[in-house]
Amino acid sequence: MNSETHITGWVDLGEFIEAYLPEDDVLATARLRAEQLGCPPVSCATGSTLSFLTASVQAKAVVEIGTGAGVSGLYLLRGMTPDGVLTSIDIEPEFHRSARRSFLDAGYPSGRTRLIMGRALDVLSRLTTGGYDLVFADAARVEYPGYFDLGVQLLRPGGVIAFHNVLAAGQIADPTRREPELLALRDVARAVREDARLVPTLLPMGNGLLVAAMTTAHA
Repeated sequence: MNSETHITGWVDLGEFIEAYLPEDDVLATARLRAEQLGCPPVSCATGSTLSFLTASVQAKAVVEIGTGAGVSGLYLLRGMTPDGVLTSIDIEPEFHRSARRSFLDAGYPSGRTRLIMGRALDVLSRLTTGGYDLVFADAARVEYPGYFDLGVQLLRPGGVIAFHNVLAAGQIADPTRREPELLALRDVARAVREDARLVPTLLPMGNGLLVAAMTTAHA
């Protein structure tokens, strides 16, 4: 097998993974809104992984950092329990308005979501310690280390914390790149890996999803 064939095979495999669970009209519309607003949404495969995670932990309380147009929120809600509440944080009022439309289009009553406007680092510090099943971060990557420090404190035993876009199109592995965002991504990747309370893994879908579960022994 020559190198060109090998590379093409991997590209095709990635496309197959992304298309494995096609999106319905509600998600497609939310994705279009996200593109119009200039807030890139999670990929289909990343979204389905978020649904899998919330279903796996039977999530009733989830924190999302970075609401966007509601694409990732829809995926999170789809795996949560019927009485679960999604708390989503963003600084952009237009994003919240768009996400609210997406949630209503999907049939979720207003009581299933709590949209908080503000800087995530300020909001996270006011949330209940140990009160959440999952924390998902998809906002300012330079603030990921802060999201980790505060977010991991919110987890119940067995809870999960996840960070989107950690691979930065492969740039995270290039030691010659020293931009603030890349330094922050390396810091959070190292912190998650070295935290004795967590069981981590790095998933290659989308642009990289760093996931870690809180062990019951250290929670």
